Amino acid sequence: MSLKESILNWLRRRAKRLSNNQMMAVLAAVVGIAAGAGTCLFEMLLYGIRSALVTWFPANEVQFLFLIYPAIGIILATLFVKYIVKDNISEGVTRVLHAMSRKDSRIASHNCWSSVVGGATTIGFGGSVGPEAPIVLTGAAIGSNVGKVAKLNYKELTLLLCCGAGAAVAAIFKAPITGVVFVLEILMLDITATSIIPLLISSISATTVALIFRGFDPILSVTLNASDIFIIRQIPLYILLGVCCGLMSYYFTSINSFVGRKIKGIASQYRRWAIAGVMLGVLIFIFPPLYGEGYEGMMSLMHGKVKELFDNSMFYRFSNIEWLAIVYVACIMFFKVVAMATTNAAGGVGGTFAPSLFVGAFMGAIVALVCNFAGWEVSIVSFTLVGMAGVMAGVMKAPLTSIFLIAELSNGYGLFIPLMIVACISFAVDYSLDRDSIYTKQLRMQGELLTHDKDQSVFVFLKLDELMETDFIRLKENFTLGDVIHIISSARRNIFPVIDNFGHLLGVVQLDDLREDMFKREKWGRSITHYMIQPPYRILEHEMVQSIMPRFEQTHTWMLPVVDKDNRYLGFISKSRILDAYREALVKISQ
Repeated sequence: MSLKESILNWLRRRAKRLSNNQMMAVLAAVVGIAAGAGTCLFEMLLYGIRSALVTWFPANEVQFLFLIYPAIGIILATLFVKYIVKDNISEGVTRVLHAMSRKDSRIASHNCWSSVVGGATTIGFGGSVGPEAPIVLTGAAIGSNVGKVAKLNYKELTLLLCCGAGAAVAAIFKAPITGVVFVLEILMLDITATSIIPLLISSISATTVALIFRGFDPILSVTLNASDIFIIRQIPLYILLGVCCGLMSYYFTSINSFVGRKIKGIASQYRRWAIAGVMLGVLIFIFPPLYGEGYEGMMSLMHGKVKELFDNSMFYRFSNIEWLAIVYVACIMFFKVVAMATTNAAGGVGGTFAPSLFVGAFMGAIVALVCNFAGWEVSIVSFTLVGMAGVMAGVMKAPLTSIFLIAELSNGYGLFIPLMIVACISFAVDYSLDRDSIYTKQLRMQGELLTHDKDQSVFVFLKLDELMETDFIRLKENFTLGDVIHIISSARRNIFPVIDNFGHLLGVVQLDDLREDMFKREKWGRSITHYMIQPPYRILEHEMVQSIMPRFEQTHTWMLPVVDKDNRYLGFISKSRILDAYREALVKISQ
């Protein structure tokens, strides 16, 4: 027995002395500490790469290295994923949701470290994405693998996975409340006494590790003065900002999908690198704040130092022109989404969390700058912070997470009312245009999205290819009634598919339709197609199970054939088989 197996067996014997709740609390603390340590390692690697590449640039000089840095980062990340990881590690939050719905909450062990390396490389070289998605996937993978070692069931494993994801968010933002709310609102874990305690423990543990290694200063170190706190007469402006953030959120998700499809549609990986590298390099060369996740640009806005956004830009000498600054800030905001989508689609490893905050900060700053330009003095700090919550609430469909995150990030608890106003309005506006978040759109289209609606969530676990029955005797179109009578003597089914020589489904024959003639020998020479009928509906092989159930109700039948896109017969799906599987899945996720 190896040393590793000996240690694991010793730990399992000790664990047997603990109750189930005590065991989950201990494991949650372990996951929280590990996720916090992983987050700190990610930050160190990211800022080490960035420091070596860009910190030595003079602010007043245009840097042509911005044209090549992002492409190098994307190529390195793509090669790392293709030849070392050999698995898809992009879109971290989406992959966590996919693991919960399709992989029994099991995530490959390499995700405990591979997202750290891939994300730090992409962002450090200028990829215009955020570090949160790789970190969330890392934390979730830690929770999942700790749960696998502890041999937990599905529900406990899912809880530990969520503890890891929440701990990662809590650690990277030093925001324990946000970590818990993130899990409840975005990963959609139910709130129960047995789930909330482990979530709190893991978030606190991860935040403590982050505070030890990264200090107690808030991520956004801004000081809110008396003029920055909520003022009643500014409510109309906050309502306007909420509407703008909602529309901007819809632009964010729409452009992300559009650019992503276009880039991924390029068949050649080399062409994809070339096109995406040129696009990203030119954008960052023209607008240097697009480099990386963009926290430096957000901080410049919050401190009212708009001129710093022009550092290393070809527009540096125009930084004192007020109207040009507003146009420049607006361009950065709109092109940030393009740069983010290009980075991810080309093979970079990163997320949309930080870009949504970035876009929100610039949206709030634009409203404040326009008001100040028009003579109505407002606080650019407060509008920048509130704008961050607005766009994030719309993009992620998570108003509570955005409100608590900004409050914890900046110690801006005096802005709770405007945060709530803007986040709620933005969420409502964006939801009216698109009900899915940037994380759930693709999963919902594929029928792989877990929600708080248990009836719908249970269907996510059901897979058509696993429920399809294939032990039906196939009849050829040239068969006669006599041929079929010899065949059905040993058949266990009372329905038979009729196919041609290429396997295409022509129709079905039911045993009840044969009974009248099967004992009349003079009719045995009649073609079987004489008794064939058309099924009321044909199920496609990749159709979602939740969409199949209404077909049974509409056609008043209990059995329907399954075919591929070319109408080749594959099998049958029965209503009773789906209902039995539904009950089994409901027990699985409830116990």
